[in-house]
Amino acid sequence: MSTLPPHPVHQDPAPAPGPAVPAPGTPEPDPTRARTTLSYRPVVDLDSGAVVAVEVAAAPPGRRGGAEVSEREAAAVADWLLSLVREAAGAEGLLPLVLPLPAWALAAGEDFAVLAESGLRRAGRRPRDVTFMLTADLAELPRATVLSGVARLRASGFRCGFGTAMARPDLVVEAAPFLIRLDPSLVSGIDGDHRNGGIVAGLARIGRSSGVYAVAAGVTSAEEIVRLRECGVRLGGGTFFADQGWRPGERVTPVPEPAAAAQGDADSGPRVTEFMVPPVGFDSNSTAEQILEAFTGDPALNSVVLIDHRERPLGVIDRTRFLLSVTGRYGHALHAKRPALRLAEAPRTVPAWMSAIAALRVAGQDRERVYDDLIATNPYGQCLGMVHVSALIQSLSRN
Repeated sequence: MSTLPPHPVHQDPAPAPGPAVPAPGTPEPDPTRARTTLSYRPVVDLDSGAVVAVEVAAAPPGRRGGAEVSEREAAAVADWLLSLVREAAGAEGLLPLVLPLPAWALAAGEDFAVLAESGLRRAGRRPRDVTFMLTADLAELPRATVLSGVARLRASGFRCGFGTAMARPDLVVEAAPFLIRLDPSLVSGIDGDHRNGGIVAGLARIGRSSGVYAVAAGVTSAEEIVRLRECGVRLGGGTFFADQGWRPGERVTPVPEPAAAAQGDADSGPRVTEFMVPPVGFDSNSTAEQILEAFTGDPALNSVVLIDHRERPLGVIDRTRFLLSVTGRYGHALHAKRPALRLAEAPRTVPAWMSAIAALRVAGQDRERVYDDLIATNPYGQCLGMVHVSALIQSLSRN
């Protein structure tokens, strides 16, 4: 995922008393140019306990008001986002990022999305690796501004997140953001409050029906995690997982093991996640020529995954079958510039909680095809990693 969490935004500490007020006529400093103090928060898969994204917490720039957002203001926000990514690059260069975005930037028109995409690509970040978590002033924007602004960011490849405290359910359904953040006031004590549990379950259900992923903010206990799972929420963040000083790459508190009945498979033994390796993923519109370059550059690569904008696998391209098609007579001319999805097979997926023994059954249950690689997915159907069937066989045979 391609692919988020919740928490109140940290404010920078109050500045120490400084020099006298500038003389009249002196240009005011641009708040976006000041050095930003960052903190990091893990976004955790509540089933596997894996960190699936890193949220960058920083106080976003403000503005003086006015209906229209100027080009200068849009450029200042884009520069500020670029500074966040560059500063975060020293701490995290692999996982998707969740960045704060002042909601008023949605009114900036086409220019902002173009500036943001250009800047973040220069910093080494693809748009689909970035989710903008909109600030609380989203509730003050006209509905049409929110819908058009989110659509422009989505067209540039970015993802957006809303908070339940600022967006009505009907706006969530119509705008279809990537994430909806469940307010800490809903999550707190959910294990003992049936009213909050009903609200959370309803919001999670609305999200699933619209392709929106719910993220629980402010998780503080293992009991809350168990209840959130029951409500259909599979992502979360909070002090249960890590304290305020957490840095990307550090450990997080393990989540409670899912009950065997919830897993739907009673086989004992290791999970497939113990054999999982990072997937080599491409956008669904990638060409066969791009896939060929990947196989040529890595002789050990067995297969690649084609994923949609929500990190869900659409197809798998097997190395041997692909090379036979592309390198054969007229193969390059026929396929190189065309979408690689034409040459892909349907993905064979297994849930991340499944046992290795059960996964082997899945790999061999098709009479016409024994799969070499399986795709491990989370409860939202997103690709978490690849599982080589040969690794499962070797490990289980030794045991």
